[in-house]
Amino acid sequence: MNRIILGNSHSPYFNLALEECLFNEQGDDGVTLYLWQNEHTVVIGRNQNAYRECRTRLLSEEGGNLARRTTGGGAVYHDLGNLNFSFIASKQNYNLKRQLSVIIDAVGSLGINACFTGRNDITTDDGAKFSGNAFLHNRTTSLQHGTLLLDVCMDRLGRYLAPSKEKLASKGVDSVRSRVVNLREKNPDVTVESMTAALISSFKAQYGETEVIRESDLDLSAVYEIEKRNASEAWCYGGTRPYDVVLSHRFSWGEVEIKLSTTGGSPRCTDISSDCMDVEFFEDVKAVFMSLENTCDNYKAELLAINDDRAAEIADWFATVL
Repeated sequence: MNRIILGNSHSPYFNLALEECLFNEQGDDGVTLYLWQNEHTVVIGRNQNAYRECRTRLLSEEGGNLARRTTGGGAVYHDLGNLNFSFIASKQNYNLKRQLSVIIDAVGSLGINACFTGRNDITTDDGAKFSGNAFLHNRTTSLQHGTLLLDVCMDRLGRYLAPSKEKLASKGVDSVRSRVVNLREKNPDVTVESMTAALISSFKAQYGETEVIRESDLDLSAVYEIEKRNASEAWCYGGTRPYDVVLSHRFSWGEVEIKLSTTGGSPRCTDISSDCMDVEFFEDVKAVFMSLENTCDNYKAELLAINDDRAAEIADWFATVL
C-alpha cells in the first residue's frame, strides 16, 4: 500500500530516527513518502566532519541543533520555512524519475518551473537551487530524501554553513547563499501548507491509491532508541584523535579530507571525511584509511582492491601528496 506520513515533531533527532525506522521496516509493497520539518538545525552528511562543514560554536550559541543523517552528501540548514521529503521503497519499486516527478509536478502546480540537475539538486528554470537530495541503498530498500526551501532564513543559512572554497568554486559561485532560492521569492503564495497539499496531490496522481497517516498514529517505540543515538555527541560530532597534517582534495564526485598523525614516523590516518553521495563506497574507503595496519606503503594497494575508479583517484592523489 502506498502511504504518505505527515510528521508532527520539529526535532531533527526524532525525525531522522523515524525516517530510519521507516527505511528499516519498508516492505516490498508500495512507496512511502514522509514529509517532515526540523527547527533551527544544520544536518550534515554521514561521512562529513562537523567542524569543517558548520560553524558549530555559532550554531550552539544561537540555540541551534547539529544533526547527522545516514545518507551522504553535504551540509544543509533547516528551519520551519523548509519542508523535507523522504521517498522510501523496495528495490523493485524505487524509481528516481517517478519520485522526482512528484516534486517537480508539485512545484509546477504552484506556478514554478523546476528541473533536476547535477548530482543531487533541483533548481528553478533560471538555475537557482531550492532542493538538495541524498540517497541510501541497502540490499532490499532504497531512500531518496531532500529539502524544499520555501521561506528559510537565508541569513542563518549563510552564517552557519561553511563549505570549502573549492566546493563553491566547483559550483561557480562565491557563497552558499548565492546559489539557493526560497520558492516564496518565485511565488509569494507558497507556504508549507500549500506545498504539503501539492505534494500529496502529485504523489496520488503518480502512484494512485494512497493512505495518508499522521506520525502520531504510528508505533514509535523503535524510534526513541535511535533518537537517543542521533542526539549523542559521539554520533553528531564523531570521535576526535590527534593529528598534525590535513590534506584535502575535490574530485568530480565529492570532496575528501584526510587528517594524519606523523608522530612516530610513518603517517597514519586519524580521520577521513567526505560529502560523497555514495555512503557504502566511502565506508569502504574509510575502512582502508582507518585500519591500524595501514601505513603510507600499503594504502594504495588496498584502495585499488576496492575496484572502483573513485578509489583509484583517491589512491593516485594520496600518493602524490604524501
